[in-house]
Amino acid sequence: MLNRRHLRVKVMQTLYAYSLSEDKSIVNFEKGLLKNVEEVDEMYIWTLNLLDEVAEYVLVDVEGIANKWIPSDKDKTYSSTKLNNNTFIDSLRQNREYLEKVKRYKVDWSYDPEIVRSIYSQLKDSAEYLAYLELEDRSIAVEKDIIKYIFKKIILKSPDIEQALDERFINWQVDKEVLQAMIAKTFKNFSSEVPAKNKLADLTPSWIEDKDFILDLLKLSVKYANEYQEMIAGKTKNWESDRIALIDNLLMRMAITELINFPTIPVKVTINEYIELSKSFSTLKSSTFINGILDKILADLNAQRRIKKEGRGLIA
Repeated sequence: MLNRRHLRVKVMQTLYAYSLSEDKSIVNFEKGLLKNVEEVDEMYIWTLNLLDEVAEYVLVDVEGIANKWIPSDKDKTYSSTKLNNNTFIDSLRQNREYLEKVKRYKVDWSYDPEIVRSIYSQLKDSAEYLAYLELEDRSIAVEKDIIKYIFKKIILKSPDIEQALDERFINWQVDKEVLQAMIAKTFKNFSSEVPAKNKLADLTPSWIEDKDFILDLLKLSVKYANEYQEMIAGKTKNWESDRIALIDNLLMRMAITELINFPTIPVKVTINEYIELSKSFSTLKSSTFINGILDKILADLNAQRRIKKEGRGLIA
């Protein structure tokens, strides 16, 4: 699921787009931010549906074998439709939320049937699939192991599938880690033999709170952009403004926004989060630079009594 760090990345991406755009309607960027978050869920449902489609493809393969004049011994081995009736897949197909989202996101892998065929072909050539066909245990705990194999060892390892997902989802490279966590959570959640008891993974720990967090972080970062940028400028007088990366400025403004306006987020959490984000999204020296500037700004804010924290704080 999306944790607070992932959500901060979404806000950072939106602020970056806002900074480069002539359109300064914050409402449009709020909508874009929420869409950006929803696309993670969409990517999750597309991936679950891909597993569903691969399982169903066995029917196509078995039909092809049946139409052969003289099937080979290998053909006879793979004439089972067991995968299509996989207990995990069957439970997924009965999940109302999954079915509703497949419809909402208009999920349909028929636009590139080669993807499903390729995954099944690789599966069929694996020792794991042969071992699966020989198993008699149809419990969901055992049955989902082959689905895990398809996801981890074929979908995530295939360059062609990676490219297909990268082309469909603009943030695939950034969100891939989140997707893997959500699929892993789904495998954990689907533990009951009663389909109605098996739940999809949540997009965030608490969407009501997290939605307010990202929207407030975006709006306040924009609202106080000039004031907070002056704070940064006051601590970077020895730096030419065009030498400071835009991402660094955005991360520092977001950090100041949190320090001043989010009383339940501990100071240490905020500072550490933006230092870590700079390591992933900015230059090699950015983390040290941002750490130094934020420390100086924090000292000023404390002296001015502008940092007001309450409670034990939230884990971000």
